[in-house]
Amino acid sequence: MKNFFLCITFLTALASCKNNTTTIVSTAFVDSLIKNYTSPAIKANETELLFWKNRISPQGGDIVNGSKYAATLISRFHLLGDIADVKISDSILNKLARDFNGKEVGPYFSMVSHCILQHKFKEAEIYLDKARAIGLKQYENAAVSFDVNFELGKISFAATNLKTIQFENDYGYQFRKSKMMHYKGELDSSVKAMQTAANLSGNNQDLKLAAVSNAGDLYIHAGKLDKAYDCYAQCIKINSSDLHSIMGIGWVALVHDKNDSLAEKIFQFVHQQTKSPEPVFKLIQVAQQRGDSILQKKYAVEFEDMVSDTLYGRMYNKYLIQLYTGILNNSAKALAIATDELNNRTTPQTYAWNVWALLANNKKEEAYALYEKKVSGKPLEGLELYWMGKLMKALNKGYNAKQYFEEAIKNKYDLPPAVVKDLEKDL
Repeated sequence: MKNFFLCITFLTALASCKNNTTTIVSTAFVDSLIKNYTSPAIKANETELLFWKNRISPQGGDIVNGSKYAATLISRFHLLGDIADVKISDSILNKLARDFNGKEVGPYFSMVSHCILQHKFKEAEIYLDKARAIGLKQYENAAVSFDVNFELGKISFAATNLKTIQFENDYGYQFRKSKMMHYKGELDSSVKAMQTAANLSGNNQDLKLAAVSNAGDLYIHAGKLDKAYDCYAQCIKINSSDLHSIMGIGWVALVHDKNDSLAEKIFQFVHQQTKSPEPVFKLIQVAQQRGDSILQKKYAVEFEDMVSDTLYGRMYNKYLIQLYTGILNNSAKALAIATDELNNRTTPQTYAWNVWALLANNKKEEAYALYEKKVSGKPLEGLELYWMGKLMKALNKGYNAKQYFEEAIKNKYDLPPAVVKDLEKDL
């Protein structure tokens, strides 16, 4: 294991010297990563789960031990991807709320983050209102209000919440500031804030992993894939069972190095370790890179089957809209999902999904009317920029289409390979 960590350290240092024309992900590194894979965090989580479960009073109403057990289930979800763990955790917290006749703030406060995790944003707001009514400290109220308002698209309210917790040496402030800067398109400021959050994490490994892996994702967005690799490798050094970072390295191998075989090896490995559908979605991208339509369809159907489980709710709506307007060719389903998403949150992104789904259903005029009212001039991510470009092209607005495509291609490392190929044709 010592040699494995030395390998990571060496390769991290090596990657920082590379440029965009050089291979970033070493096959030897990936082979070593898989061969030496261990899961100490998973074993520690199992021990912690048993500890808190055994401490819960059989009579019920044990808020301390019950809350700790519920939180440890969420930790296991992040490690192993079993959505059932989240639902069990929810049921424990809701029972605790009932046991205390709605007078304990803890269960409601925890349910806010649970709902955000599950993309149940309006429910998150309901739980937050209940927590506020019982009593929240100023910092807790402002921080979690930011989280809810940001996800609901209430950006002006979120900005006010952020000012309330504006302490430069506070991890929570810097982490949230990074999200706001990213939304505004100020990517350098977003990365800087996330790096500051990582530096403020102290000895808390969970906080450090969250910040460093998010910094890696931001570097992907910025097209700095060598720096993204550095972040993911750092995370794996801290926690060898950090599957998000392992997949991040797979993504760098796919979209930068164009090594689809190595990327496939990584994603298949992660698929074996987790119940999450996310590595399957990544395997769709591998098939796209190869131009293998049969393999694309195979993985797309597998992904659809997984996320159609009602336990996932709306968590993978954007992914499904992509598939139903593409590989799975069911534009009516895409429109139904996009319309339903507006019952969950109304943001420029979700309106853009509706615009795209309307266009896919040959409703150009309706799509353009919605675009003009809710999307035009708003900040968008790479995929939504591409979709709006396709709308402009369909409406014979060539200049506008070109503007959107040029903005979208700036985020090419965020985009599926098939979209990048299509963009390159359009440009």
